[in-house]
Amino acid sequence: MSRSVRIVGIANGRGAGDEGCQRGPDFLRARGLTAHLVGAGVPAQWHATLRASRSLPPLEAIRQLSTLQSQQVSRLLRASQFPLVLGGDHSCGIGTWSGAARALRPRGALGLVWIDAHMDAHVPSTSPTGNLHGMPLACLLGHGDAGLSALAGAPALRPEHLCLVGIRSYEEGEAALLGRLGVRVIHADEVHRRGLPAALDEAVSIATRGTAGFGMSIDLDALDPADAPGVGTPVPGGLRARDLLDAVSGLAGDPRLQALEIAEYNPLHDCGGRTATLAMQVAAAALAPGAAAREQRAA
Repeated sequence: MSRSVRIVGIANGRGAGDEGCQRGPDFLRARGLTAHLVGAGVPAQWHATLRASRSLPPLEAIRQLSTLQSQQVSRLLRASQFPLVLGGDHSCGIGTWSGAARALRPRGALGLVWIDAHMDAHVPSTSPTGNLHGMPLACLLGHGDAGLSALAGAPALRPEHLCLVGIRSYEEGEAALLGRLGVRVIHADEVHRRGLPAALDEAVSIATRGTAGFGMSIDLDALDPADAPGVGTPVPGGLRARDLLDAVSGLAGDPRLQALEIAEYNPLHDCGGRTATLAMQVAAAALAPGAAAREQRAA
């Protein structure tokens, strides 16, 4: 990868019911993520770790954190550096993609591929839990909490530039919002039927049609719990690890890819560090041509 990769950890679990994912960035750093990427040929450095306030209520803490995160991501992109954002719970998506949208806006719109078991498109009135990690896409599309949905100065995403992949657990209210907006959702059963490479090709085509570039957000609970147990909200029937590694490896070196986000790693539920290893492999596969094949040969 020609651009320098700057890793931004978002050590926050206040948007989730299980806050163990706040430990994810520190755990991945201690496990050697930066060295792993450098060894794969990625010019990576750890840039910053941002933490949510413990003294504020969750919504105010995440507003504050998302504002700082958005500024960090925007500055990195304007300096021609590549942000690799590590959650933390998936409310981190609000800050990541609001910042990316601001940075890209002089050149055009932002596209986004969202790989997840869940739709993450609730607004407060439809959420059964009130947890903000179930609301980032609604905020990015301009719905929900006004303080979060306005971070990009305007909606960060247009519906026609967003595609969800791997969905298999959702509620009626969020599905209705995405359906009303016309967002393309590729459910897990369709992925299993067509194959992940074909589904991801379609998603990237949507995210790059009429945009200045695109981002990819990967919630590790998109993967089957047999491969990735270290998440807070596991859902059976997910994507398989080898398929994801193969599919994202096709993006390595794509100049249209502007940023990568990996969220919801929860070391408290991991078994022998399997999910941490997989998160590191996914990052390398998406950023370093040939990394996925090399790691699979070494396994």
